[in-house]
Amino acid sequence: MRKVDVINKIASDTGIPKVDVLVTLETFFDTVKDTLATGENIHIRGFGSFIVKKKAKKYGRDIRRNITIEIPERTVPAFKPSNAFVEKVMDECKV
Repeated sequence: MRKVDVINKIASDTGIPKVDVLVTLETFFDTVKDTLATGENIHIRGFGSFIVKKKAKKYGRDIRRNITIEIPERTVPAFKPSNAFVEKVMDECKV
């Protein structure tokens, strides 16, 4: 499902015009990005948490030149789903 499909689904389920749904969704995405960029986490009860994780410095190998390289410390965004979210997906997607 793409973003346009999500917008169409929300618009048809709620009766809200697609333009308003698009603006709301884009604002939500911008808010999540801006908040995580400041290092703050977002917790949405019953859905999950958008968090910032710190990855420690580590060492890897450049196999072409046969040398050890340092991979610097960095921060990465992550999503941790709530238990209710996980249970819903597991119940709906039984293989």
